[in-house]
Amino acid sequence: MKNVTDSFVYLGHWPSAGSFGFNTDILATNPINLSVVLGVLIFFGKGVLSDLLDNRKQRILNTIRNSEELRGGAIEQLEKARVRLRNVEVEADQFRVNGYSQIEREKFNLINSTDKTLEQLENYKNETIYFEQQRAINQVRQRVFQQALQGAIGTLNSCLSKELHLRTINANIGMFGTMKEITD
Repeated sequence: MKNVTDSFVYLGHWPSAGSFGFNTDILATNPINLSVVLGVLIFFGKGVLSDLLDNRKQRILNTIRNSEELRGGAIEQLEKARVRLRNVEVEADQFRVNGYSQIEREKFNLINSTDKTLEQLENYKNETIYFEQQRAINQVRQRVFQQALQGAIGTLNSCLSKELHLRTINANIGMFGTMKEITD
């Protein structure tokens, strides 16, 4: 790298080799040739430059036109979207109102159903209580009857002697025999 930079530094020290160097003579540099070349460039370049500018202008105008069309389409789509939004909002309000009414109806139906269920449960409870009371009363009656029967049997057994007992049995057998004869 140092060699490359050194060669540029020493460029000013090289002796002119005939074809390289700065020529400060105006007549030797041929300003006429330069002016002709510049004139041709300006003349033909003006048309090319004008064509380039016209092409650029047309592209810019086409881009603006396309942008305006897109803008118009976007505005149209925006309006359509706004109309759809309004329609959706109206439908949402209707659903909301209908939903609230449906909720109220469901609430009313649920309350009525719950009241009926509670009434049925109350009836079942009362029937169960009545059944249990009747069962308890029957059990008490059976118990009282058993105790009374046991008391009566105990009283009879303690009061009756064997002889009195046999006479009572014979009298009862005689009564049954008479009843049998009457029925035959």
